[in-house]
Amino acid sequence: MFRSVELTIFLFFVVSVLIISTLVYVLAPRITLSALIVIVLALVVIVGWVIAKLSVEPLREHFTQLEHFSKEVLHELNLPINTIMTNTAMLKKKITQERELKRFSRIESACKMLEARYSELDYLIKKQMQLEQVERFDVADLVQERLNLLKPLYSQANFIVDLETISVNIDRIGLAKVIDNIIDNSVKYSPEGAHITITTLDEKLSISDRGQGMDEVTLFKIFDRYYQSDENTLGFGIGLGLVKNYCDKYKIKLHVDSSLRVGTQMQLDFSRVV
Repeated sequence: MFRSVELTIFLFFVVSVLIISTLVYVLAPRITLSALIVIVLALVVIVGWVIAKLSVEPLREHFTQLEHFSKEVLHELNLPINTIMTNTAMLKKKITQERELKRFSRIESACKMLEARYSELDYLIKKQMQLEQVERFDVADLVQERLNLLKPLYSQANFIVDLETISVNIDRIGLAKVIDNIIDNSVKYSPEGAHITITTLDEKLSISDRGQGMDEVTLFKIFDRYYQSDENTLGFGIGLGLVKNYCDKYKIKLHVDSSLRVGTQMQLDFSRVV
């Protein structure tokens, strides 16, 4: 589609230049210079408007179709997620064995994670449409909420939590994604049984681990989209890029302190948004 648009714009531009050049050649001996300049400028404006139309309209149509498709996919995802959660809750009531209950709890946690991803997709679509919701909330409450969801999925990690109230006025769903990404990285790059420390103090949220850490070269690259320091680790390498974009947008100071084979601490300073 876009190749044909490029060809159309190119041909239109070439034809327009030829027409304007011909008109200048024909009219130059017959009219005054000021009149000629006015005619040329008018033609240039018309040509520019047509080229802009030819360029933007296909993109607008493409993004509209993509937006409609995304909304349809979200709608189709919502039904099976709710079905799984409802039936899992019903089956769980009939289970008495502890081992089976743990299995159902893991399924339940995975469903909640899917539900969270559904909310994130919905958030991204609204973000594209400039509909994200800025609200006042407590960062400590949000951290605890995310931990309640993530702990069953990261049973190999030991979380040490010390939370104090930090009231902020920013996009809540976006910050939830940021917290999820940082915790996910802390667990992913730490050995099994490692301690993940999460604190809120002096208007700062700190998440630290005692994992493999990073050298100075890696620290310069971690916010690049698709960059992964360890190619054997699952993921797409886009999480920390999203974290930085969110922090930049809401003027949250982001500080990373890491040493190789010692661990990493990521700190979000909310002093500008409290």
